[in-house]
Amino acid sequence: MKRIFTISGLVLFCFFFINAAFAQNATIKGTVSDATTGESLIGVSVIVKGTTNGTQTDVSGAFTITAPLNATLTISYLGYTSQDIVLKGQTAIAIKLLPASRLLEQVVVIGYGTQRKVDNTGSVVSVKGADIAKEASQNALSSLQGKVAGVNIINSGSPGASPQVTIRGLGTIGGSSSPLYVVDGNWYDDISFLNTADIDNVSVLKDASSTAIYGIRGANGVMVITTKRGSKGKPVINYTGYAGWQKATNLVKMANGTEYATAINELYQYNGITPPLFSNPASFGTGTNWYDQILRNALVTNHELSIGGGSQSNVYNVSFGYLDQDGLVKTNKYQRYTLHVSDDWTVVKALKIGFTLSGLSSESNDINGGIFHELFGAAPTLPVFYADGKYGDPGDYHTGDGNNYNPQATIDFFNQKSRNKRVTGNVYAELSILKDLKFKTSYGVDIAQAEVRSYSPVYYATVAQQSTSSSLDVQHTETRNWIWENTLTYNKTIGNHKITGLVGMTAQDYTTYYAHGYAKNVPYVANGSLTGSFPDTAKNVLQTVVPSQQPHIRDLSYFARVNYSFNDRYLLNASIRQDGSSPYYGTNGANVFGYFPSVGGGWVISNESFMKDQHIFDDLKLRGSWGKVGNRNVPINLSNLVVTSDPSYLTAVFGNPQAPALGASINTVVPPITVWENAQSTDIGLEASFLHSRLSFEADYYNRTTDNAIFAIPIPSSVGTSGGNIEGNQAKIQNRGAEFLLSWKDQPSKSFSYAVSANLGINTNDVLSVQSGKNPIYSGGNGIANGALATRTVAGEPIGEFYGYKVAGIFQQDQTSGPQPTAKAGDFQYVDVNHDGVIDTRDRVVLGNPNPKFSYGINSSFTYKQFDFELDMQGVADVSIYNANIAYRYGNENFTQDFYDHRWHGAGTSNTYPSVNVGSNANAAPNSFYVESGAYFRVRNAQLGYTFPAAGLKSLGIQKLRIFANAQNALNIFGYKGFNPEVGNSGNVLGQGLDANVYPLYATYNFGVNLTF
Repeated sequence: MKRIFTISGLVLFCFFFINAAFAQNATIKGTVSDATTGESLIGVSVIVKGTTNGTQTDVSGAFTITAPLNATLTISYLGYTSQDIVLKGQTAIAIKLLPASRLLEQVVVIGYGTQRKVDNTGSVVSVKGADIAKEASQNALSSLQGKVAGVNIINSGSPGASPQVTIRGLGTIGGSSSPLYVVDGNWYDDISFLNTADIDNVSVLKDASSTAIYGIRGANGVMVITTKRGSKGKPVINYTGYAGWQKATNLVKMANGTEYATAINELYQYNGITPPLFSNPASFGTGTNWYDQILRNALVTNHELSIGGGSQSNVYNVSFGYLDQDGLVKTNKYQRYTLHVSDDWTVVKALKIGFTLSGLSSESNDINGGIFHELFGAAPTLPVFYADGKYGDPGDYHTGDGNNYNPQATIDFFNQKSRNKRVTGNVYAELSILKDLKFKTSYGVDIAQAEVRSYSPVYYATVAQQSTSSSLDVQHTETRNWIWENTLTYNKTIGNHKITGLVGMTAQDYTTYYAHGYAKNVPYVANGSLTGSFPDTAKNVLQTVVPSQQPHIRDLSYFARVNYSFNDRYLLNASIRQDGSSPYYGTNGANVFGYFPSVGGGWVISNESFMKDQHIFDDLKLRGSWGKVGNRNVPINLSNLVVTSDPSYLTAVFGNPQAPALGASINTVVPPITVWENAQSTDIGLEASFLHSRLSFEADYYNRTTDNAIFAIPIPSSVGTSGGNIEGNQAKIQNRGAEFLLSWKDQPSKSFSYAVSANLGINTNDVLSVQSGKNPIYSGGNGIANGALATRTVAGEPIGEFYGYKVAGIFQQDQTSGPQPTAKAGDFQYVDVNHDGVIDTRDRVVLGNPNPKFSYGINSSFTYKQFDFELDMQGVADVSIYNANIAYRYGNENFTQDFYDHRWHGAGTSNTYPSVNVGSNANAAPNSFYVESGAYFRVRNAQLGYTFPAAGLKSLGIQKLRIFANAQNALNIFGYKGFNPEVGNSGNVLGQGLDANVYPLYATYNFGVNLTF
């Protein structure tokens, strides 16, 4: 009996010793890599389960952590399946993470946090920064084109310019239609300051359930962007650089010298002018090709250098970027320097602080805004220079005012520089008050300065291009914005119940200062500022330097959200935000505050017990949401009456002796009250994966209605106003549609893997009601003769639809009677829609819709041993463009080759194209001839790369070396007869899709290297 107790005591002692040993902390070292490719994963989160003790992997995928030998490590990384690793006494482990091919295992970034996709009830799409950085775009938004269903991106092409972005259709008229960009917690209207290489992840929040947490700024969608941060380990240096060129593609071929002279002689004949302008058209031959003369293959180089690392208590990341991009026009050049710094400290176990800082400095040699229209209309009969070196002068050829310019002189004497400097960033502190309760405060700033300097010297180039005095124009804009946010987050798991609660407040302040100076007869100072550019002598000539503070905007917000999940099956999300914003302050102060709620629910069907024995679905989830969001980017203080003092008509003479006295008047009409423009959205989504999660599918149906939309409607001039419009809450707009995403991933062998995805967005835009009723709002007159307007907005139709006459054919002889009794042979024959025997404005019909119905993208990647290849394709369909360039004529501008070849030039020669008299008021009136399909398909990006084997690089101190070749927009297929089917709105929403001067489409080819030390 004694022996039994002795043996039992010994066993208990051994167990106690073992447990004590395992309870002691030990240093655990490990590595984390991709299970399919073997590539080291950087920034993977490694946490001792049940504690706040954690770390991240370094650039080699390695980590070190102190933990008990019997602890469990939770390994998680965005886009990969999380793992729990029980140490069981191990101090060295190698972990291989599988990509989260299971749809619902992925982690997505949402407003104020992250969330497993299985718990998300909204429509959120994440794009990795690595996928964005592989494109040759200089703006990260351009790189998103074709990657996210429902996101429509229109590029401007001009170096340094930001693209136009809309999410799920156009929902506003009087304000900005751009989404809100949230970068590391700061709110922005654009991200032109951000280097693509610094982005870690972009999440696109599309439905109101996801965006309602951003209240007043969520109506047009939200993009939440996280930038790269440091990871623990020794310093690691990364360099990415490329060099290449950009080449204009799909240039519209113009008539040559002989053809132009022939066409102008015909125009003189049709207008009864004799003799013809050119006695011998054949003598001009091919003439001057102005596109070849002014445009070039533009060089572009880009360099990005970063260094990151850290210790157990501090991690950092610093990156520098330099971009040098020539424009397609020979004198156009853009240079940009960027800086990005992030630093995070773990002060004590429960307190973490850090900051993010981004800097931008850019300078550009600008081009004349009308240069492309000049190239389109310039006479090929005009030489660039005469034999004596003087500029070819259109006045010597009497071609008229329409093309009375020499484009070479235009770019030679246009001297304008733009300079931008911007510093953005934030500081934060994060405190774990309790195990499940966390408080975070952050303060962000955005400080920017923009300057545009234009100088015109004394010069003589042609009769129409000369100046007898010099002039200097300087515009200076400064912004000072800040945002302060405080959030309290509670996470708790009780059995099968998971609860995440969030409460917070936000205060924001936006201030803009503007100054404009102008003077004549001043010398040129290459690097002058607003004050330093004007010498003292200019004060006695003309100087208007009037600094002004633009409207000061302040916002104050409170918000709360709760997420609940039961057994990973039943999901609930609800949020509410109260926003106060100064732009909505009017005669009724109560309207300064708006309330924006949302609710979402989800059912993970695949986790139900009755689904366990089925073999069709790996994941299956149904979700739905409703929410209300606002739009603050609208004209401010619309209900405030403004008093005007204009001496030109408000001056009276009184007294003895008589003296002029300046009066004042209210010459605008304002609404008595302005309420929040808001959007209410319903979204229903289905997510599924099949075939061992190799195939995944997502579908969404949405219906978004914008209530109290703010825009201008016409009012009669008899009320005595200076303008013909009144701005206020005038309309109700609807966007509804569906989105689809289909993805396939597979790895047939160890050396080969591939992934293919396709997305489709379908959207229908309608104006449901408007204060003007059935009275249309006309707009879109850019480039159209006689002040005619090509678009209308009316209840029951989409925003800014094209509207005009329907062409039935071409008159083959002069008319003396009928609906068009003054029409000449070669003129358009319009359809008498109402059959009243007269062609007038009542015969106009809908000609097309500039809002795309379909947008799609196809993205694929392939890896074979050390080679990788990516191919992205993108396009839009069922959209119209108004080609105003054809009839944008004020005299004897050139014609396109297509128009010349198909023009009417005698009875029977054409029944589709008019004569060269196309610029006349009757022929240039908005009509169906100018409306064309804007559908296109393009190979957005193709990249081939090779990564050298790591074994051969270690002796050189190189961790990774990859070279690549890239082609962007190399293949474009479209039927549009203009330069580029991507036509935006040039700042006028109602002028969407009207092409009067679009930057040509161009392809980019470059070669580069990725290098890691």
